[in-house]
Amino acid sequence: MSSASQILQEAAVSALQAHPVLATELTGIYDGPPPRATFPYIAVADGLETDWSTKTEEGREIRLALTLWHDGDEASRLTSLKAHVEDAIAAMPRSFPGWRIASLVFLRSIVSRDPAGPWAALVEHRVRMLRQ
Repeated sequence: MSSASQILQEAAVSALQAHPVLATELTGIYDGPPPRATFPYIAVADGLETDWSTKTEEGREIRLALTLWHDGDEASRLTSLKAHVEDAIAAMPRSFPGWRIASLVFLRSIVSRDPAGPWAALVEHRVRMLRQ
């Protein structure tokens, strides 16, 4: 049986790929930073996973961290894409084989740039899942 974090990551990637704006604007969605990707793209980080079990159900709390990367001169395009990422994650299905999402909460986002590198936008959610 798949772990909660694996199922969540697959669901997040599917939701991002199915989003009409992101599907046309992004060059890819990757597990971690790819060596030679074309901007803009999303890197999915392995999220922190902790126990969230009850007396009667096995549960996990997962921090879903997505980083958008873009090499433009201004952050405006990245800020727009960040909003679409938030929408795609909020629209994810809540039930999967073996697991269901009990709560999905937006935690934070930030846009930053290293002066010598590309823009990065972190979008982080807290997802609590229970085994079905």
